[in-house]
Amino acid sequence: MSINITFLGGAGTVTGSKYLVQHNGKQLLVDCGLFQGYKQLRLRNWRPLPVEPSQVDAVILTHAHLDHSGYVPLLVREGFKGKVWCTPATGDLARILLPDSGHIQEDDAAFANRKGYSKHDVAMPLYTEDDATRSLKQLKPVGTHQTFEPIAGWRARFTGAGHILGAASLLLEVGNRRILFSGDLGRPDDVLMLPPEPPPEADVVLIESTYGDRIHPIDNLAQELAPALTRVAARGGSAVVPVFAVGRAQALLHTIAELKAAGAIPRHLPVYLDSPMAIHTSGLYAQHLGEHRLTAKQCQTMEHTATMTRTPDESKAIAHQHGPKVILSASGMATGGRVLHHIAHYAGNHRNMIILTGYQAAGTRGATLASGAKSVRIHGRDVEINAEVVQLQSASAHADANQVLAWLRTMPEAPDQVYVVHGEPGPSDALRSRINHELGWRAVVPEHGSTWPT
Repeated sequence: MSINITFLGGAGTVTGSKYLVQHNGKQLLVDCGLFQGYKQLRLRNWRPLPVEPSQVDAVILTHAHLDHSGYVPLLVREGFKGKVWCTPATGDLARILLPDSGHIQEDDAAFANRKGYSKHDVAMPLYTEDDATRSLKQLKPVGTHQTFEPIAGWRARFTGAGHILGAASLLLEVGNRRILFSGDLGRPDDVLMLPPEPPPEADVVLIESTYGDRIHPIDNLAQELAPALTRVAARGGSAVVPVFAVGRAQALLHTIAELKAAGAIPRHLPVYLDSPMAIHTSGLYAQHLGEHRLTAKQCQTMEHTATMTRTPDESKAIAHQHGPKVILSASGMATGGRVLHHIAHYAGNHRNMIILTGYQAAGTRGATLASGAKSVRIHGRDVEINAEVVQLQSASAHADANQVLAWLRTMPEAPDQVYVVHGEPGPSDALRSRINHELGWRAVVPEHGSTWPT
């Protein structure tokens, strides 16, 4: 029997990663993510999958970011009964991220209904916090380098991918074929995470291409961040920093702590971490020593660098704190969460600053801000942008094109086929071309919904 891969997400876009592997009547979903960004992408979250959730035998997650894990609660609610395999750290993060995702969706729907800006008669969440909590029972953590069978006769093994805590590449052995899913690859010089491990031998590779057409600058995060924070503090402004609650928030906290210790930014500049999810996540680094670069002392320092605002009232109170300050708040692409209230409050004043800290998917508010737009729509109204917008180039947790190719070059043997995924059309095609010409390997960019024999 042939092995087929259907690209149900993460094809032609960086979001919604879902790869359905079918063989001998069995079905495995590698990653189970939410679509983000453009409305036409987000609408895919509401459409039924071409496979019945009850007919999916197992799910494997490469990491916990919502574009890879955020659809799990809906899959479970719609009938999926199998196990969700992941690394232990991914499981720990999912227990934080998924209920929070449901909670935010409920809050956003309730806010839309109160303010009357929803185009629907009654705005509804995609899933609820309770849905997410119930889905956690199906998590099945397994250590890296440990072989497991997600389906009888199917062998799988995780290797470290860098990127964020718990992130992994996945080698799947089924029907005498070895399929390697890169997952999201981190940078070899990441502030927090260890470099990705070399890939194993494989017949087929699915490689991410987030930065398939770009090379990261040589400046590091500290070198970029210090002048921006010094500048906004000098003019008495506040910096709003949309951050991913997992990884980016902690990288920023660690860097700010080091900059203050070195006297590179004002030592008494107030810093707020306004994201319950990021607060909970930060505590996990001390529980997973050895899986990242930080020592136990550095983990402790990181957690004490900012004032942790947990409740909505504490969040609202930040606006009443006069003088310069830094507000780290989710989400990282300004698609939702508390950061929207901060942008709406601070964006109109030229003394203030909005600092974008990583990849901004097309169609997100973060991408709108990065484009230099003079306004951004938040909660049904257009918010004027007079604040300075700074986009950090060195904060990304993704490998650039050269780093991805360097990782592929360490494969013991050339694969039969490479599928270039998890990228916008331009970056994906650029990486495909380089794989074709520089490595001499067959590479294609699959279309969303397409099925390829393997």
